[in-house]
Amino acid sequence: MMAGLSSPEQVGEENIRLAGRDIPVRWRRSARARRVSLRIDPRSPAVVVTLPPRVGREAGLALLRTHAIWITTRLDRLPAESPWHDGGQVLLDGHPHTIRHCPDGRRGVWIEGDTVMVSGEAPFLRRRLAAFLRQEAGRRLGARMALLADQSGLRPRRLTVKDTSSRWGSCTSDGSVMLSWRLLMAPAEIQHYVIAHELAHLRHLNHGPDFWMLVTSLTPHRHTAEAWLRRHGPALLRAS
Repeated sequence: MMAGLSSPEQVGEENIRLAGRDIPVRWRRSARARRVSLRIDPRSPAVVVTLPPRVGREAGLALLRTHAIWITTRLDRLPAESPWHDGGQVLLDGHPHTIRHCPDGRRGVWIEGDTVMVSGEAPFLRRRLAAFLRQEAGRRLGARMALLADQSGLRPRRLTVKDTSSRWGSCTSDGSVMLSWRLLMAPAEIQHYVIAHELAHLRHLNHGPDFWMLVTSLTPHRHTAEAWLRRHGPALLRAS
């Protein structure tokens, strides 16, 4: 979660041979990047290489080759993709809910106890469920952010909910906060930490000592949440 970072510009995709395997690599360029960096995008899955302005592709290739074993190991450790289907499960606030296809239903998507009911034709189940979850995330995460904002006096200019590939949240210099809708699948205390983290950026647009002191005053869940997201975050990003 980084404060005020603009989305890098995508500059191309290709397969590159690393450690004896063809690895999908997505090249991006960022005006704010100060050095070449790479990360694993668990949703693709692929390696994303970010280049600063005026830094050539060779620098990125050198970094890829240096970290070839790390890259292949991380890709191999990603959880298996778990497509949503009739009889499968989806998490809501950390609790598993069974997915039930109701082809003759007339209510779109709705929740009954620990079951998520999805009407319509089977080929559209995943798309309809994803749209519902994103809407539900906006409602639930928005309410939880409003509550913590009222308690702390830290009120964002606006909140947007997006489907991101790496960040769980972000805050820009104009006071806008973004949250990943996939946080809806995480337990409430994990959501609380991410929301507190981004609200703290409204006062400190950095990760200095004063920022972390404010985060600690807003939520008791920092260390638990960071460990949980490291362990379970990739699975949330691959759920679809």
